[in-house]
Amino acid sequence: MAAEAARLGFAAFGIAPADATPLARVRLREWLEAGRHGDMIWMAETEARRGSPAGLWPEVRSVIMLGTSYAPALDPLRHAGRPETGVVSVYALGSDYHDVVKKRLKALARWLVAAAPGKELKVFVDTAPVMEKPLAAAAGLGWQGKHTNVVSREHGSWLFLGAIYTTLELPVDAPHADRCGSCDRCQRACPTAAFPRPYRLDARRCISYLTIEHRGPVPTEFRAAMGNRIYGCDDCLSVCPWNRFAQASREMAFAPRAELAAPALADLLMLDDAGFRQVFSGSPIKRIGRDRMVRNCLYAAGNSGNAVLMPIVAGLLGDPDEGVADAAAWALARLSVRIGVHVDEDAV
Repeated sequence: MAAEAARLGFAAFGIAPADATPLARVRLREWLEAGRHGDMIWMAETEARRGSPAGLWPEVRSVIMLGTSYAPALDPLRHAGRPETGVVSVYALGSDYHDVVKKRLKALARWLVAAAPGKELKVFVDTAPVMEKPLAAAAGLGWQGKHTNVVSREHGSWLFLGAIYTTLELPVDAPHADRCGSCDRCQRACPTAAFPRPYRLDARRCISYLTIEHRGPVPTEFRAAMGNRIYGCDDCLSVCPWNRFAQASREMAFAPRAELAAPALADLLMLDDAGFRQVFSGSPIKRIGRDRMVRNCLYAAGNSGNAVLMPIVAGLLGDPDEGVADAAAWALARLSVRIGVHVDEDAV
């Protein structure tokens, strides 16, 4: 099975028993009780199904975990000092990984059905209530690092995860030992101090959450720290020392699209709904919609100190979306202070 998974393009493969992650349910409950899921209400609504594989599908006996590398060829932090450019998370620079990974999972599932007729299985890529990361650790793909994401000795912090639940009783792999040691680079790299302690994430402070999941205005306390990050944040992943062993992914579907390699804030700020859908067709970014993307770009514009953006920002003060209009007012005021120009919002 591992050979077939590799032939289909998977870079990592492992099998865990369905009951391999008893602590995942406990930690999920603690996380939810602390309110650290923020606006992600579905996390609480699906708690019973998410807590264990059997909670989602009682008949499951084995979980096949698979990883696809999306390790970048270039430094993900290379645009940090370019305020006129928006920073997009590495995972969203190319085609939607859901489509790529699910296609491969279905192909492996068909192979399994042919090899074991009469047995059942289900495939999942990120959208179902599945605890992929603890399951990946239990299946030996890597370990959950202090940044809470999976770290692999071969692929660093750059793995897309997919799961196949099956009624087959399969031989399992040993879980992976934690190799973080005393390193705390990911904790120190977070711009918004989103880690209350190692191995724990407060999504409400995470830039990935704020730019992707959070609707409406972003809390003022985080806007300056967002810098020029307009979709997601890779800071904690990028600084992981294990990345030095990762070879750049050769998957063409994940190669950066030309329009996202170094997106100009000025261009993105002028997008309407139709333009947004056209630019981000086939991209995971499409799911957040035009309003959230322009809102994020306005925060980046406010942080840029670039006076050239002021007329574009001013033109969004009357945007019908509350989050966009609020972000435009904040950005205009911040730009005015940073470049030393007084702007009368009523006059623009």
